[in-house]
Amino acid sequence: MRKTFIDCRLALALFCVLALPAVAAESQLDGFFRLYLSEWFTLHPTQATMLGDHRYDDRMDDLSPAALQKSLAHMKSSRARLHKEIDRAKLSGDERINFDIFDHDLEGSIWVRENTQPFATNPRAYNEYISDSVFLILTQSQLPKETNVSNAIKRIRQIPNIVAAARQNLTHPPRAVLETAILQNRGSIEFYERDLFATAGQTTQLAALRAEAARVVPVLKGYQAFLEKELMPRATDGWRLGKRRFAKKLGYTLDAGLSADQVLADAEAEFARVHNDLYVIARQLWSRCYPAAPLPAADAAGRRETVSKVIASVAKDHSKPEELVADTRSSVDRIKAFIREKDILRLPDPDRCQIIEMPEFQRGNSLAYLNGAPPLDPDAPSFYAISPPTKDWTPQRTQSLLQEYNRYMLQILTIHEAYPGHYVQLEYSSRTPALIRRVLQSGVMIEGWAVYTEQMMLDQGYGDGDLALRLNQLKFYLRAVCNAILDHKLHAQNMTDEAAILLMVDGAFQSQEEARAKLVRAKQTSTQLSTYFVGRMAHVRMREQIQRELGNRFNLGRYHEAVLSQGSVPMKYLPELVQAKLAK
Repeated sequence: MRKTFIDCRLALALFCVLALPAVAAESQLDGFFRLYLSEWFTLHPTQATMLGDHRYDDRMDDLSPAALQKSLAHMKSSRARLHKEIDRAKLSGDERINFDIFDHDLEGSIWVRENTQPFATNPRAYNEYISDSVFLILTQSQLPKETNVSNAIKRIRQIPNIVAAARQNLTHPPRAVLETAILQNRGSIEFYERDLFATAGQTTQLAALRAEAARVVPVLKGYQAFLEKELMPRATDGWRLGKRRFAKKLGYTLDAGLSADQVLADAEAEFARVHNDLYVIARQLWSRCYPAAPLPAADAAGRRETVSKVIASVAKDHSKPEELVADTRSSVDRIKAFIREKDILRLPDPDRCQIIEMPEFQRGNSLAYLNGAPPLDPDAPSFYAISPPTKDWTPQRTQSLLQEYNRYMLQILTIHEAYPGHYVQLEYSSRTPALIRRVLQSGVMIEGWAVYTEQMMLDQGYGDGDLALRLNQLKFYLRAVCNAILDHKLHAQNMTDEAAILLMVDGAFQSQEEARAKLVRAKQTSTQLSTYFVGRMAHVRMREQIQRELGNRFNLGRYHEAVLSQGSVPMKYLPELVQAKLAK
């Protein structure tokens, strides 16, 4: 999973361009975009940090109701001016794409702000201001260290304003979202009590940093009491979008010309196909896993039993809790060597991806994420974060997680998150000359690429045909297919928690622990879970189309580079752009 900010995509992605030097022959659209960003920076300085412009690192957003209305009004007026001041018909083909990407993101961001009201319904949004806004200054900014520490101190002083806004804006949030916010705020308290100082390292401002942290911890503890004792009794079960709002939001998220019903039908058909592939692999592994037992019957129940038991047997080969991060690191060298040997694509050089243990305040939704270098500062480090089981987990819960992410699955996860998945794709994306394409990123393209690479790597020979690895790759892909089904049925068809867990555990062979965590995430991130499946299918179809057209002239490595060089654009534009790139 690529780490993203809670606020809408436009609002988090739009800042990075301002610090880039203006080009000599800047187009009217480029100029309009830069002006829009210069205005937006003043409204949301912490998001500028996330995108890599560190000129605003000493400031924090105003999240009061009046300020939020002001930023919404700015988006609306900017979209109106875009259509008034820029004549789309006079733009080049490439610029028309850029215009449409910008316009679509503005329209979608306005709709999300008005129809889902994230700052009133999503307490997790405030946690990111409280913790991530400081953490990223200390870990990704390439300004002098003492400057970063000074900016962090100034931001910490403003955290009480964020807490005050949260108290004012949050009234009756969904319980499912609030529960995660409570857990994450505990992690924020621990961060300011302890982890902040290790993150900052040796500094002449340590005393000042400790003093500000000491002042903010009681504020966060008071906020914790507010979340648990005042807000929780007012929490509701109203986390579902409903059929109409889900279909509308999904259209904005995908930007693919697909209806919600089409996506669900495609996912259910693919679910059945992948089930069959899993059985074919599990049947071949049966005698290795259970040499003394006969293969179960080939009816529906027997096929499921075969797959389930083989997965359980293979999953016994897993890391210890304290080895999870180290084992992830060890798989990276093997994967990168294979990519180079087989010319899958040219890897970024230098490699700026760091594998870290996920900070406590960022845990709660998934085992791993990739937090890529911001587009405005592509030389900053990227973080592939792994979340080991915590010490307060029961042995059963810990075992469930380790079996789910066994040594085979860890390799698939690393392919997805880092090489040649998210890390590599985002590094390529940061080199794209078109400013709008660099920063207005399509989650469908990004997540779809990562899922596409899982099967592609094994198809090209990674793992030397190890059936246990292929079994886990298919299981991981089945999870992506299942994500789209869950997304739709939970938010548009009133699927119960019990039915969702049954689908994941019995239908997609996930562990109870993974299924519980995914259910929590599905309730909180409506439409995002559909991007994996829709994007992967689009990538597969595009490659099939172009490979057939080129025949013997098709080169896999150059094709992959042509795909990634366009930036993270919506998939509907990509085939034409890739064909033009390859033609050159």
